[in-house]
Amino acid sequence: MRILVSGSLAYDRIMDFPGRFSDYILPDKIHVLNVCFNVNGLVEKFGGTAGNIAYTLNLLKEKPFIIATIGRDYHNYFKWLKKNDIAVDGIKIIENEFTAGAYITTDIADNQITGFNPGAMKYPSHFNIKNNSADNSLAIIAPGNIDDMVTYAKQCRDIGIPFICDPGQSLSKWNEVELKEWLKGSFILITNDYELEIVMKITKLDKEGLLNLTSVIITTHGENGSIILTKDSEINIPPAKVQKVVDPTGAGDAYRAGLIKGIVSGKSIEISAKIGAVAAVFAIEKYGTQEHYFTYEEFTKRYKYNFGEL
Repeated sequence: MRILVSGSLAYDRIMDFPGRFSDYILPDKIHVLNVCFNVNGLVEKFGGTAGNIAYTLNLLKEKPFIIATIGRDYHNYFKWLKKNDIAVDGIKIIENEFTAGAYITTDIADNQITGFNPGAMKYPSHFNIKNNSADNSLAIIAPGNIDDMVTYAKQCRDIGIPFICDPGQSLSKWNEVELKEWLKGSFILITNDYELEIVMKITKLDKEGLLNLTSVIITTHGENGSIILTKDSEINIPPAKVQKVVDPTGAGDAYRAGLIKGIVSGKSIEISAKIGAVAAVFAIEKYGTQEHYFTYEEFTKRYKYNFGEL
């Protein structure tokens, strides 16, 4: 089955400040703030929702197809994707912009100051999903360019491709009418618990009302697992056991990849969510959103440890 992954591609540029921001930000001078922090160095990581989801899907022996935009500094990211045997054919290069980037500075107390440049993400990718087969495709529409999110949901509806709505960080850009239209006819709405509250606030619908727009609501609750809600049932999925919490940042995208792996493999939604839970812990145990690695055998062993035979 072809897995279409619409979302963002970004560079995460991470810097460590060997002091405390609070020692240099004076409360009585906040209105004339002019501060420079000398950092120990800079580490560049590959990120973005589409890149993160596709990376873990590849570890799970799938061939995801990324639909996104990237800037003129695409070379390192393309090299990374090709190294991991992930197609770049659906990625549009925006020559007059840099790739979306988060510039994150962390002090010794784990306080963070982040600047985000959307860069190439400001532009739609103009990919035609309608060239794909409805019988052999699944799409996830993750946070990225808002025009892409609207367009690809409509294209999926028009030809009958099942699609997963993952609004995430895009929620501040929607109004009631647009968000309802986007969710209409979707296979799954997936959010964390806070995001689900925002979805209900924007749409003015409770969970029962949302289930008139989407077939399944999956809500992740971090260390407390996740919940699958349909019109007929509510299933609580326990979290997988983490060996060591290092960085939870990429857990959500890894969960989505595992969920999709289960669905395209013909597993039930409950087992698919458990596959997602196991994928998430591999991401949590490494710093960065595309730094984890496992063989398929290692993955099935971890799944068996948590949930039994896969």
